[in-house]
Amino acid sequence: QVHVVESGGGSVQAGGSLRLSCTASGLTTDLYDMTWHRQAPGKEREFVARFGSDQRISYSDSVKGRFFISRGHVERTTYLRMGSLEPEDTAMYYCQLTIGNDDYWGQGTQVTVSS
Repeated sequence: QVHVVESGGGSVQAGGSLRLSCTASGLTTDLYDMTWHRQAPGKEREFVARFGSDQRISYSDSVKGRFFISRGHVERTTYLRMGSLEPEDTAMYYCQLTIGNDDYWGQGTQVTVSS
């Protein structure tokens, strides 16, 4: 059974940085996409960054140049390094693992940025 667990969230001041981790277990393949999303209170969930099974990386315009996604193959963990954080980055961050037509979600990790 596939499980996805996020970690690394916390509270920081504006301008600070955090590194989120998304660890998958129960996988029988290395061909998967890992996507970070976030949802702020009262807002819809939005795309943040993706590391595709084809090694392609994409970012939303709001985080481009500040956030960087990477993947560790051995430990099946995807990292989201977030820098120059802004109060607008405050949200619950979720990891989505996609294998073919199947999606697996973690419970999320909270990021709070104070001004």
